[in-house]
Amino acid sequence: MLLIECPWCGPRAETEFSCGGEADIVRPLDSDKLTDKEWGDYLFMRKNPRGVHHEQWLHTQGCRRWFKARRDTVSYEIQGYETFERPLLSTDNTDAGAQGKAQEGKAS
Repeated sequence: MLLIECPWCGPRAETEFSCGGEADIVRPLDSDKLTDKEWGDYLFMRKNPRGVHHEQWLHTQGCRRWFKARRDTVSYEIQGYETFERPLLSTDNTDAGAQGKAQEGKAS
C-alpha cells in the first residue's frame, strides 16, 4: 500500500485517496465546436508513461482537497507534491529548505 502525504493532513494510507488521473490536462475552450472524436480524445485519451509523471489526487476520506503528486509509475515512489496554490514540494528535505529560503528572500 502507498503512503501518500496529503499537503494539508499529512501522511495517510492510499485507501483514503482517489486518483484523478493525469494532471495538467487543459479543457478545450469551445467544447461545443468539438467533434465527437475530439471530445472523446479529451475525455479518455491519456498518456500512460513508464517513469515519472504528474497525477491529480483527491483526499476523499479526509480534507476532500485536490492536489498533484509527481510519481514514478515503475517504483510507485512519490517524489513530490503540489497544491493548486503553491509549486511542487519535493519529498527531499533539501529542496524544502531551499524553497523556504527562496520565499524568505522574496518577502524581503
